[in-house]
Amino acid sequence: MPDTVQEQVNEAIGYGFDGVIVYVNQTGKAPALYAAGWKNRENKIPADPHSLFKIASVGKLYDAVAITKLVHANRLSLDKTLADYFPELVGRIDNADRITLRMMVKHRSGIPNLTDTPNYWTNPPKSSKEALERVLDLPATFEPDANYQYSNTNYLLISELIQKVTGRHKFHYIREEILTPLGLKNTFGSIHDVNMDDVMSGYYAGIKEDIKAADYGSMLATAEDVGIFLRALNDGSVFKPGEQEIYSSIYVYEHTGLVAGYQTIAKYHKDIDTVVIQFVNTTDFDGYTWNLGEIAYSRIVKIVRSEREA
Repeated sequence: MPDTVQEQVNEAIGYGFDGVIVYVNQTGKAPALYAAGWKNRENKIPADPHSLFKIASVGKLYDAVAITKLVHANRLSLDKTLADYFPELVGRIDNADRITLRMMVKHRSGIPNLTDTPNYWTNPPKSSKEALERVLDLPATFEPDANYQYSNTNYLLISELIQKVTGRHKFHYIREEILTPLGLKNTFGSIHDVNMDDVMSGYYAGIKEDIKAADYGSMLATAEDVGIFLRALNDGSVFKPGEQEIYSSIYVYEHTGLVAGYQTIAKYHKDIDTVVIQFVNTTDFDGYTWNLGEIAYSRIVKIVRSEREA
C-alpha cells in the first residue's frame, strides 16, 4: 500500500477514475487537499482540489440540519403528518395522514423512491413538481415506521416543506442558517448558481462526453467546504443550544452521495478525530466504480490513521 495520501490518490487513477479529490482535516494539523487525474478529460485540464463538485445525497445532511433548526424554533413539528403540511397529497400518497415529518427525515415513511421510477436518469424531471408526480398514486413500500428504506422522495418533500414554512427557496435558508455562520462561500444550491468552468467534469462509463451539465438537482461544493461543514456537524458547532439533541434523534453524522458522473464519501472518524472527504468524477451502472471508490477511501483512512498513530 502507498505510504502517503497523495500516493494513494495517484494510484486510484489506475482504478479507472478520471479524477479524484481528497480533503483531510485532522485536529492538530493544517487541513490538506490532494488531487490527481483530470478536472476535464477532453481539454487535459488537471484535477483542481478547489473545484466545485456535485455532492448529491450528502446534501441531505444540510437538509436535516435545516429541519432541526426549524423544529427547535417551533416552526415545524416532527410529529405532524404529511397530511398536515400538504393536505393536497391525501389520496395521492398512501398513508399521508400517518406519515410524520420524523419518519420522512429518517427514511421510515414507506413513500416510494422517485429515483427508482422508470427512465428517471435518462429523462430526469425538469422540476420538483414533475419529480413528485412520478410517485403519486404508487402503492406504499411499507406501512409508516414499519421499516427503513432510503427514499429521495422524502427529501424532495422536506425541501418543499422548508420552502413552504420559510417562504424562501430551501437553499436560501441553508445559506443563512448554516453556511454563512460557518464562513462557507463555496457551497451552492444547483448548477444554475455557479460558473460551470468551476465545476469538475463528470463521466459515466461508456459515455465519452462530459455530463456535468445534466441537472439532477444536486448541491455543489468544494471538498474543503464539505469538510468544514462535516467537522462542524460532528463537533456540534453548527448547532445552537438545544438543537443537537434534536438532530441526533433524527439523522446521521456522515453520508455518501452518488449521481451520474459524481461520487462522494464524507465521513468523520472519531478514533483519529479526522474528517476525510473523497470526490471521484467517474461512475457506472453496476456500482463497480463505487466499490473501487470505497476501497480507495478505506486505504486513505488507513494511511491517515497510521500517520496519526506514528
